[in-house]
Amino acid sequence: MKTSVFFYLTELLFPRLCVVCGDRLIEQEQWICLHCLHHIPRTNYHLDLNNPVAQIFYGRVQIEFATAFFRFSKGSQYQKLLHNLKYKGMKELGEEIGKHFGIDLLQSPEFSSVDIICPVPLHPQKEKKRGYNQSWWIASGMAKQMNKELSANNLKRVTATETQTRKNRFERWQNVEGIFELSDPEAFSGKHILLVDDVVTTGSTLEACAASIISTTNARVSIATLATA
Repeated sequence: MKTSVFFYLTELLFPRLCVVCGDRLIEQEQWICLHCLHHIPRTNYHLDLNNPVAQIFYGRVQIEFATAFFRFSKGSQYQKLLHNLKYKGMKELGEEIGKHFGIDLLQSPEFSSVDIICPVPLHPQKEKKRGYNQSWWIASGMAKQMNKELSANNLKRVTATETQTRKNRFERWQNVEGIFELSDPEAFSGKHILLVDDVVTTGSTLEACAASIISTTNARVSIATLATA
């Protein structure tokens, strides 16, 4: 009873709002309301092995499978979800949405068979400045829901790079080529690794991560991103 009173008092003074629509959340909701969660524009690419995200990597790097949880367009409500996750400190939002993504991936034999979930790393300087790696939080939610091992320290970004935002595909690849390495290649050897990132556009960063893993181990690599533009 005391918990309930405290909850409603806190809600009165500091109401929790949905990051998508801005409406008040009810007690059972976390970060995003059930209405917005239900209407999130899911791709269901995990059920289509030749989907548009997988096609990004054709002829570039040997990927087993690739998918994205939802689509967003510039200015859409769901772009706000990504903005809040990446730039507004709402790291727990990544874990919450990651859990829902994990539920979907368990429907796919290809993705449910992964051994290790590995977030795309930030350079230590950038992570220190931001305070967290949003991809780690997404991967953490997925790993918990899928009951998979989470590897946060093996794949490392060893070189800081410029922002990718205004670069074309070739410039993005030049910007990330050779900047990732494994601390312990043997830990990934013979395993099916699921690389996780927040958004895929040209795929250059994910390509560089996958190439680093494949070139130093006999691991298989798949890709899952929270969103695709």
